[in-house]
Amino acid sequence: MSSKSFKDLIVWQKAHQWVLEIYHFTDCFPSGEQFGLVSQLRRAAISIPANIAEGFKRKGNPDKARFYNIAQGSIEECRY
Repeated sequence: MSSKSFKDLIVWQKAHQWVLEIYHFTDCFPSGEQFGLVSQLRRAAISIPANIAEGFKRKGNPDKARFYNIAQGSIEECRY
């Protein structure tokens, strides 16, 4: 069965859940980190499902791989 939407992809669903968890987790960070660590972590987290969604609609495999690779980079950024 092929996916009709990026939302059908388990990897996107997990990435979306990750974003929700990151937002919840960073809510308790000190206010002094609001424009530093909180902002950076949230932007990196959001980049993961966003790039998976964008890559999903790309026609060529090299183009798809580029967006999926960007998502991988954002995962590593969050891990750091």
